[in-house]
Amino acid sequence: MAPNKKNNISKITKKESFAIIIPVYNHAQRIVDVIKRSLKLNMPVFVVNDGSTDSTYDKIMSINGTYNLHHDENRGKGAAIITGFAEAAKVADWAITIDADGQHNPEDALKMIQAIPDNERPIVVGMREGMMGKSVPWTSRFGRKFSNFWVLLSGGPKMTDSQCGFRIYPLPESFDLKVIAERFQFEVEILVKAKWKKIPVIECPISVSYAPEAERVSHFRPFIDFLRNSSTFTRLIFQRITIPSFIRRGW
Repeated sequence: MAPNKKNNISKITKKESFAIIIPVYNHAQRIVDVIKRSLKLNMPVFVVNDGSTDSTYDKIMSINGTYNLHHDENRGKGAAIITGFAEAAKVADWAITIDADGQHNPEDALKMIQAIPDNERPIVVGMREGMMGKSVPWTSRFGRKFSNFWVLLSGGPKMTDSQCGFRIYPLPESFDLKVIAERFQFEVEILVKAKWKKIPVIECPISVSYAPEAERVSHFRPFIDFLRNSSTFTRLIFQRITIPSFIRRGW
């Protein structure tokens, strides 16, 4: 890990420190803007390049002030987040994950920090508002409802937006949840395992802005991702049914 230069760590209005993690895979069009807006929050920014094959790497390296991490090949969003957790935990008590496609407003992180109750260490999940707009892909609208149902059935929390990638995770608790899924399914499995471990999960309203369809970069593959989602939820539901909760809490 080599920072282009050190950032000042701002503690905002909480005593704990926060770091930003941006997992990125082939988002050359949007990543510069996402990073620059994130840097304005005066927190350490960890950019995890997950084996991008376009010009993403060069654009990341052109920006000063970030901690740059790199996977030689694409391993998945979950793997990128775990890589970010490991480094962010060295300098921060919490990790804020922001998607690289520009749909999130990094400034909403301040609102999410304020939503953390005193003396508690929950996972905070952004609850995207305006998800019924014309610019929102149908896959996002359907996927949110599909995911919410199966997260609950797996023994996870009741969610409004279990697929939102804009989150705050307590460290090292989230790093220690032993999530198996390494791709998009990481973000639902960690919610389920947090509930098993009695880590609170709360939601906070945030804005969302989708790029025009012609500029949109999506790595969603309906058939493959359906199989991966099904495999993850089948495993979690099987464990919930067959393994007593006191044993699951101790994993």
